[in-house]
Amino acid sequence: MNEDQITEWFARQSKLSPQDFPIGIGDDMAQIQLAEGISVLITTDMLLDGVHFNLEKATLEQVGYKAMAVSLSDCAAMATVPVAAVVSVALPKSFGEKQLKRLHAGITLAAGKFACPLIGGDITAWPNQEPFALSVAMLSRPTGIGPITRSGAKSGDAICVTGSLGGAISGRHLEFQPRVREAIKIAQIACVNAMIDISDGLSTDLNRICNASHVGAVVDADSIPISDQASKSEDPLASALNDGEDFELLFTLPQDQCKRLLQNWTGPVPITQIGIVTDTKKPQIKMPNGQVIDLQPKGYDHLCKGKPPNKLV
Repeated sequence: MNEDQITEWFARQSKLSPQDFPIGIGDDMAQIQLAEGISVLITTDMLLDGVHFNLEKATLEQVGYKAMAVSLSDCAAMATVPVAAVVSVALPKSFGEKQLKRLHAGITLAAGKFACPLIGGDITAWPNQEPFALSVAMLSRPTGIGPITRSGAKSGDAICVTGSLGGAISGRHLEFQPRVREAIKIAQIACVNAMIDISDGLSTDLNRICNASHVGAVVDADSIPISDQASKSEDPLASALNDGEDFELLFTLPQDQCKRLLQNWTGPVPITQIGIVTDTKKPQIKMPNGQVIDLQPKGYDHLCKGKPPNKLV
């Protein structure tokens, strides 16, 4: 099983009440109904040395920042407001007070950008020099507009992305800005049907929206905004489709709402329409030569056997 298949299996085993848990396994955050009209959303992300960062190249401040920013990006994916976070760490034997304070500085730097305090966590240590790992659990609240899930895309919707894609390995994966404010602003301007943050690559995350929404898609290769870093690679389009760790927003909305959004968007982060949602249940891409081919999910998969497609070390 790949990562999405095992997640779907977990979801099928779940017996959660939809009244108590409106959003369960399989989206960027789960939603818990606390009382009439009051709910909270929760997400968790674990980052590993040698997979999500490399401590031989990245600073502990960068690692702490990224760990918090990844979970903040989950809030952005559903257009929710971050509330608070707890962080757990598994420390190598050599780690001590100095290293923890540097890590804390990075965590609080990211948290402070979105008024999301660190309110607790857990510290544990390996007896030997095992790899460093840290996990962030974050709470958020709905804005009254959402939360926006992966499963609402409809045939005929426009498909849009923020920013530019590909080439995160150049360093952007350690210093990206979670699109929390952009997501909320987008949802305030237009009616968004489905949204996700691009963590594992456009090809993989678009497939996730299509699978969750039971729709297909056609993406125009010429319309995909390719980052400066990706444009320097051997295959810029493949980089934009599959590299992952962009943490940009990928979303769908009715064509009239897309027009309204693009006409009224004034933020410094650009928004680009890259395709349309179809009823084929098959994600496809129109290549520069005009050929339309299936868009295979070739982004990062944690359960991929052998060498992962993109490993940020």
